[in-house]
Amino acid sequence: MNYFVEGLQGSGKSTLVRKLAEKHPGCTAVMEGDYSPVELAWCARMSEAQYSEILKQWNALQDQIFRKSHKEGSCRIVCYTQVKSEDRDFYKQMESYEIYNGRTPFEEYKDIVLTRYRNWDGDGNIFECSLFQNAVEDMILFREMSDDAILDFYREVRTALEGKEYEIFYIESPDIEKNLSTIRKERVDKDGNEIWFNMLMDFFLSSPYAKKRSLDKYEDLMDHLQHRQALELRICREIFSDKLIIVKSREYDL
Repeated sequence: MNYFVEGLQGSGKSTLVRKLAEKHPGCTAVMEGDYSPVELAWCARMSEAQYSEILKQWNALQDQIFRKSHKEGSCRIVCYTQVKSEDRDFYKQMESYEIYNGRTPFEEYKDIVLTRYRNWDGDGNIFECSLFQNAVEDMILFREMSDDAILDFYREVRTALEGKEYEIFYIESPDIEKNLSTIRKERVDKDGNEIWFNMLMDFFLSSPYAKKRSLDKYEDLMDHLQHRQALELRICREIFSDKLIIVKSREYDL
């Protein structure tokens, strides 16, 4: 069996993944930014030629980059957020090789995602937000796809996952604003600055979806997250109902 732990930011996904991993020590917890057989969050995907250029350009980081790289066919996957560097330009450049946020034409993006789901063959994994968060944000905020079009995409995902053993734990947030408020206080730098939340706001406000609609307020982000959760729950119930367990954020009994 494999487990997908899904939900909004601040719902407690990381906590549930850790608790499940402690309860099932034979399982492997796959967090965002780790190398995953099913998802590419915080990972750069590049050709061999691009990879060679990166190694030359960032010569001082070569050993770290190599250790955090994985070969998939003719491509290299680099878990770049796990490379330690003081140069922010490194992370900015590596981010440009991510497949999300409208960086990849949709048909190519879909082929990459569905192929990885089809090729995945494993047991005992506990995946953090490897089905919905990054893909749904990409399709809503950067491709401005309709809810029905996004459901169609997930019908193809369900087909690609046929024959795999998995369950989805969806953590529903009854009070999204309260959860965000809690995590804002936790994810601060040494001086108490809300680095994580500012990044979340910048991500939302810089998206084509927000710009086109002149969205620029905290309330607009809340509306988006309410819509996203409702859509993800709809996907769960209409497409993955036989694989689904819904729990309330911070109110479940493991």
